Amino acid sequence: MKIIWSGRSHNYTKKDIDYLTKIIKTADPLTQGQYLKRFERIFSKYIGKKNVFAVSSAAAALEIISLLLKLKKDDEVIIPAHTYCASAIPFARQGAKIVWGDIDIDTRVIDIKDIKKKITSRTKAIIIVHLYGFACDFREIIPLCKKKKIKIIEDCAQSLGAEIGKRKTGTCADFSCYSFHAQKNITTLGEGGMIYVKNNNLASKVIGLRHNGHCDFKFRRKNYWSPAMGNLDLDIKDKWPYKFTLSEIQCGAGIVMMKKLDKLNNLRISRAIKFIKSLSDFKELKFNISFKSKKHVYHLLSAYYKPSKKINRNNLIQILYDKYSIKCAVQYYPLYKYSLFKKMGFGRHTCPNTEKFYNNMISFPFHIWMTNKQFDYLISSVKKSLINLQKHR
Repeated sequence: MKIIWSGRSHNYTKKDIDYLTKIIKTADPLTQGQYLKRFERIFSKYIGKKNVFAVSSAAAALEIISLLLKLKKDDEVIIPAHTYCASAIPFARQGAKIVWGDIDIDTRVIDIKDIKKKITSRTKAIIIVHLYGFACDFREIIPLCKKKKIKIIEDCAQSLGAEIGKRKTGTCADFSCYSFHAQKNITTLGEGGMIYVKNNNLASKVIGLRHNGHCDFKFRRKNYWSPAMGNLDLDIKDKWPYKFTLSEIQCGAGIVMMKKLDKLNNLRISRAIKFIKSLSDFKELKFNISFKSKKHVYHLLSAYYKPSKKINRNNLIQILYDKYSIKCAVQYYPLYKYSLFKKMGFGRHTCPNTEKFYNNMISFPFHIWMTNKQFDYLISSVKKSLINLQKHR
């Protein structure tokens, strides 16, 4: 048996495909139409917030947020070093200084204590990334951020459906983004995202920012064709808009997947629990465990492998691949280690936990379409590999 690291989290059913085929045949227009509005309404109802807008990716959502923040040179944005690069690039592009936040070694998300140490008079925003599907509870810093006029952005690319207390991730901050990439908890045909903006005035600017500044003329037109089909304008100074729209077929896929979201998340959670409990005797493998709440939706199944003098994480990945044809991954390379960030002046850091976790973490394949037989094979193979390695520790 072979288990790959899949770039596809879901398989669409025949019913799904029939629905999407109908959209292809009948939707007019094929973008920015009724399915976009319907998708946004369904998503808005799910998270319990208005001011949500579908965009082409979570990265696109963060680009728009970075514009709405009106960042100036030397403004500081605190971002976890342990995350995907898209959490940081939009803010660096606007000229902000990136301050790398360290993670909590047990939860693997940004450490609130570390955030407090790194806030300065120049701090403009803090990015809270709910990595791996785990909801980072940042509520204790909200009063401090309000006092210092610091904006909080939730990156919920991996945590749709997870909760902080009884609130969905993405609903406690000033802004939030969600991802519908091919590997996420739901996907809109490979790419897609959503943005939430708390402030009504700022939210009113999103539609123009995501669609090249398209808007109506501000005067009453005598003829519908005059002076042209439409106007271009933007109610935000010194900023240019983007083209970050979703097609109707993608929005249709979003509608289909939203109906399944809780069911799919529950399947992820139940499988994660089974996997973790099956390996509970192996104390060298440490998971972020959150079984008694909806705080973790297990977008990914990662663990910390405690090394010995002779054996480390790489040995486990190697034996799983060589002997059992199971492909695992290492996530994520600390952002300050990338040549891109070093060249841009963001190579400095004080993130010991990020270093420690990166050097010892392993991410197991966890795509939702894995069969029960494959999943049981994954568990048994990991067990056999750990037993084998224990002989050499």
